[in-house]
Amino acid sequence: MKKVVKCMAVLIMLMPAASPLLAQETAVAPAATIQPINVVWTLVAAFLVFFMQAGFAMVETGFTRAKNAGNIVMKNMYDFAVGSIVFFILGYGLMFGDSIGGLLGGSKFFLSSASPGSPDGLWQYAFWLFQCVFAATAATIVSGAMAERTKFVTYLIYSMVISAVIYPISGHWIWGGGWLSNLGFVDFAGSTVVHSVGGWAAMMGSIFLGARIGKYGPDGRPRAIPGHSIPLAALGVFILWFGWFGFNPGSTTSGENLSIGFIAVNTNLAAAAGALAAMATIWIKSGKPDVSMSLNGALAGLVAITAGCASVSPLSSIFIGLIAGIVVVLSVELFDFVFKIDDPVGAISVHGVCGALGTLLVGVFAEAPYAGEGINGLLYGGGFRLLGIQALGVLSVFAWTVVTTGILFLILKRTIGLRVSKSEELRGLDIEEHGMESYSGFQIFTNQ
Repeated sequence: MKKVVKCMAVLIMLMPAASPLLAQETAVAPAATIQPINVVWTLVAAFLVFFMQAGFAMVETGFTRAKNAGNIVMKNMYDFAVGSIVFFILGYGLMFGDSIGGLLGGSKFFLSSASPGSPDGLWQYAFWLFQCVFAATAATIVSGAMAERTKFVTYLIYSMVISAVIYPISGHWIWGGGWLSNLGFVDFAGSTVVHSVGGWAAMMGSIFLGARIGKYGPDGRPRAIPGHSIPLAALGVFILWFGWFGFNPGSTTSGENLSIGFIAVNTNLAAAAGALAAMATIWIKSGKPDVSMSLNGALAGLVAITAGCASVSPLSSIFIGLIAGIVVVLSVELFDFVFKIDDPVGAISVHGVCGALGTLLVGVFAEAPYAGEGINGLLYGGGFRLLGIQALGVLSVFAWTVVTTGILFLILKRTIGLRVSKSEELRGLDIEEHGMESYSGFQIFTNQ
């Protein structure tokens, strides 16, 4: 036991040299280290991640029915609008404020750490925006899983709470100097911090809502409810793939950090491998290279590599993407056929399952030349220590998210209600919730 404690202490002492792993934490560095190029790079990355909101909107809109398209767009836009305000007031302080027992931050509320009077104070504005778009990403993942049957006002309350409290507290454990970061947990750009939190919240929302009308037949078997525009969904995936080059390399928060090159390469290779693996898996299983599953395969690879993009080699990133592409297909079918959880866009599998998977795989594929001196995964002589820490982090964030969002959705269900009425669901949320049609006057004529 003493040897284990000593090894942990030595590892923690060595970790500052491994700047890629701690980029999110060291982003609040002393003013002397702050250069204009770091501010510019961080802001450009933030703008790319913001554009991912459009990607999520297009994916979710394409994978759902036309009568709910406007509602999807509204939820994605207001995830960011509501999230920006509450993250400014409360969330940023809980995530990056001075740590209280390694559990949550207790300062920097209302962005009080920022000021125009010093380089560090000016840096805080850029860093806040970068973290704000990450918070919005975690919140908006839930939109697709709860699509086509959720009250808009209820969704706004959920979005506010996750951005203000749920996401920031677990984020503090990992990126804000909390207890998991002190153990050596590695999640460079948010496979667990962002994607698993969103994925597990999506799972709880889907469970409390129940399935859409007509999703399951009398025999309990799932029925396909096709989305109205696969081209829109594909456009969304391309936007997300593009935005991920801000998500992962941008998490260095430093334009002087030359690792942004291999992080971008790893990100791209994992996405490509995920798309190929998902296509091959569904092709073998169903006899057809299903488009929607192939699209989700690319996203699965992106989500999975996000934790280890600065800690693994390009070859390892391909293996991580391949594993994620296979797992996402099996996971979608598991939730659909076995658990009977209706997730119209596959958000639980893409973000929750593959986020957890990618975080665990850091403990397998991490290599010291990329991750930092003394940090190796199972395949590179590191034993099970890092893998164990990764598993602890994954389980802790899973438990936190499931319990907190479960309580939230239960309260909302018992008070103002989660779900629209049957007639509203059948007519579509665009008309019933927003008083309009997304495709007003649009008709398809067929030859008689």
